[in-house]
Amino acid sequence: MNKLLVIACSVGYLLLLFGVAYAAERRSAARKSLVANPYVYALSMAVYCTAWAYYGSVGRAAAQGLSYVVIYLGPGLLAPVWWLLLRKIIRVSRQQRLTSIADFLSARYGKSAGLGALVTGVCVLGVVPYIALQIKAVASSFVVLTGGGPTGSVSARAAALVTAAVLAVFTILFGVRSVEATERHEGIVLAVALESLLKLLAFLLVGLFVVFGLFGGFADLFDQAAAVPALRQLFTLGGAGTGGAEWLTLLLLSMSAVLLLPRQFQVAVVENVSEDHLRQAMWLFPLYMLVINLFVLPVAFGGVLRLGGRGFDADTFVLALPLATGHPWLALFTYLGGLSAASSMIIVETIALSVMMSNHLLMPLLVRVPAARPDEPHRQRRWFAYLSRVALQSRRLAVLAVLALAYGYYGVVGHTLPLVNTGLVSFAAVAQFVPAVLGGLYWKGGTRRGATLGLLAGFGVWFFTLVLPTLVGPGLLAGSVLTHGVGGLGWLRPGALFGLTGLDYLSHGLFWSWFFNVGLYVGVSLAWPPSALELRQADVFVDVFARHSLAEEIAGWQGRTPLPDVRALLVGFLGKKRTYQALRAFTERFPDALPPAPGVADPVSEKLSELLGQPPAAADPRLLTYAEKLLAGTVGPASARLLLAGVAGEEQISYGQVVGILKESQQLLEANRQLHKQSRQLQRLTTELRQAYEQLQALDQQKDEFLYTVTHELRTPLTSIRALAEILADNPDLEPDERLRFQLTIGREAERLTRLISLVLDLERYESGQASLERAPLALAEVAQEALEAVGQLARERGCELRLAVPATLPPVPADRDRLMQVLINLLSNAIKASRPGQPGRIAVLAWPSADALLLCVEDNGKGIAAAEQPQIFDKFYQARHQTMRKPEGSGLGLAISKKIVELHQGRIWVESAPEQGARFFVELPLAAPARVPVPFSSSLVD
Repeated sequence: MNKLLVIACSVGYLLLLFGVAYAAERRSAARKSLVANPYVYALSMAVYCTAWAYYGSVGRAAAQGLSYVVIYLGPGLLAPVWWLLLRKIIRVSRQQRLTSIADFLSARYGKSAGLGALVTGVCVLGVVPYIALQIKAVASSFVVLTGGGPTGSVSARAAALVTAAVLAVFTILFGVRSVEATERHEGIVLAVALESLLKLLAFLLVGLFVVFGLFGGFADLFDQAAAVPALRQLFTLGGAGTGGAEWLTLLLLSMSAVLLLPRQFQVAVVENVSEDHLRQAMWLFPLYMLVINLFVLPVAFGGVLRLGGRGFDADTFVLALPLATGHPWLALFTYLGGLSAASSMIIVETIALSVMMSNHLLMPLLVRVPAARPDEPHRQRRWFAYLSRVALQSRRLAVLAVLALAYGYYGVVGHTLPLVNTGLVSFAAVAQFVPAVLGGLYWKGGTRRGATLGLLAGFGVWFFTLVLPTLVGPGLLAGSVLTHGVGGLGWLRPGALFGLTGLDYLSHGLFWSWFFNVGLYVGVSLAWPPSALELRQADVFVDVFARHSLAEEIAGWQGRTPLPDVRALLVGFLGKKRTYQALRAFTERFPDALPPAPGVADPVSEKLSELLGQPPAAADPRLLTYAEKLLAGTVGPASARLLLAGVAGEEQISYGQVVGILKESQQLLEANRQLHKQSRQLQRLTTELRQAYEQLQALDQQKDEFLYTVTHELRTPLTSIRALAEILADNPDLEPDERLRFQLTIGREAERLTRLISLVLDLERYESGQASLERAPLALAEVAQEALEAVGQLARERGCELRLAVPATLPPVPADRDRLMQVLINLLSNAIKASRPGQPGRIAVLAWPSADALLLCVEDNGKGIAAAEQPQIFDKFYQARHQTMRKPEGSGLGLAISKKIVELHQGRIWVESAPEQGARFFVELPLAAPARVPVPFSSSLVD
């Protein structure tokens, strides 16, 4: 099949995923979720069925018969107990704000940063090969479909690289958009659910094609297969040498993987919207497993019967059968199903791994550096905000790093290994978490030491018995290690450790890894009792359904933590708006835990603390527990504990402080006299805060209207440009005059688009304080005359008369000529647009000296501005309403930019007007150029 066609279909499919994810995110922002139903939840859990299920199961069935069934039978048998097991994990994770399996184990065993880092390392090393096999599956299927050569060819590697790059962009855009790791990724979930449907439909179609298109039904297919001795033995459960030990191993591995693989934890726990969705998922997910495996054995037998002996890899039978029988379009649709299976796994897996790598490898290192943490409160806030930015950027870099590692593994080792073998080795890696997870949920005696040593030993044995043998094939390890053991020691053979023989490689590796893992976990936990924090966390996890109050968990925080420090920490990571909302929700639940007006300092308390020489008010222990959980959703439980511990501490009043209190007694009496006055001020502040909140709501609505206007203004010229360009492209025989007219119109529309974008960029530059002025003495009369000439054509079109009354004898004003010209042209353009239809417009520019400044005035006889609107017309999200218009005229940025320019000149701008009586805009500019003072950033947004 043509490569360009396959590439175009692949790109189109990925663009469809982008569109679905974007639509879901938009609906989520509007609080109209598309994923809050059990069917989407169950389909998202079908990310378990990767390219391994799509291609590798057929390959395994062709070689070992029914043994592939166990990989899906395990999750199906485990599903009925999800209400007891998975619901408990979801409840714990939601209460503790856990975002990964590393968070889960770290939080359970004393919020250990070391254990979290170890779990993260195991996941990365164990799952990267699994991601690599997805890349291999995409590359191999592309090569088979296009006839590009062997699976390790340059064409295959290029396809793998492009796939990894595109999926990295998709994951960063929709999966790592916020530092809040507990934030649900509705776009990703809906895209994964759609991919689950597509891969199911594609596999069913190719299965029906093989059974009823290439053969005369199931009976005909199995009769022909039974006539082949090599296939006849695959009809039995022990076919091709698959023994009972291997069946049991596969059953245990698949049960472990469906819950503990990072991607499964992500979709089943982190993305869960409601625990009640488990009721439907408990039967929908096994049903999906059953349906997608109906045609695995028929396709495998059909591939052997039709393609056997022709050099086809059994993993590619799903594609090769339609191609070899002259059905390329079915093969193309089947290829897209495989692309769905691989891409959904890669996307979700990299999201989970990126959060784990950031929270458990980078953030604990940063928060442990005491020299890097400033002592001053204002610098602390900046430091915490910096850590928040680092967390977000590190997750994005982690996505790239994971995919780069996977591609590297594919290029060096992975392209030589069967799909199923690589997947099973990854299953065995995450199976090392089973003892610590089950023990953490049901045994209060499990300790951090036991979990850490058990996991270290199990992972080490896993690597030795299952990973080392894979390095022999590519030549990275000598073959003598497998036959004679490490250092020639026979009892150190990876396939016969300690002389144990008679087991397949998977059963052998799982047995010894669990032997050391469980033994050390239980033995060390019994030998060394848990710490107080570990006991508290054990209670939280084991008795999660019996806990109803946050107050039950406050015993972990003793000592005195200044309340302002806790607020600064939360603001640094969550922002002002989120912090305000969180503290308000906390105060509604515990009214006695915070001072009035959460997030706003109490001036009376602060004054008394200052006079008494005492530190600020201490945070309530319940608030510390609440803050720790909020931070855990951003940086993980271990880093959250370290961050709060860094601002907490014991403080006592010394003898010197007591003497200071006595010396300040007179000031204390004065402070007492001011209490009545402060109480009245507090009442006034409450009223002002309420008014400010109402104003913020109005500004937020104006912001939405502003964005709508700018979007509309951008879309209008773009639509015109596109339409005219299509006309020119579709009609090459247009008359020259007509073609020239269309080209000139495209040019004007492009200039209009450029002007609007420039306005938005200018405003951003002024807002961020990056704009600078080039002051020089200017003759105001010359600048005004030039501005009048610039708007002359617009004035003539509107029938307006322009008049200049700026004396040439005025002293020169130090200003930036271009910026001042921009202000004048904007004021004149607004005056012209405000002229009343049917009446001659009169606009004048006047100027006169005033003390140490010059006053510039632009007056008109237009529609005027109501007094209620005058205070807001210089806001960037405000536009004066016109009763006769459907939408405001212009973008609403001109006056906001003009105000910023005037303020940069240390001047001021205001308006005097009344409806139907015209308007006068005044600009005051100082005659002496003061030292440049940067304009502080201001915004109408809370955060």
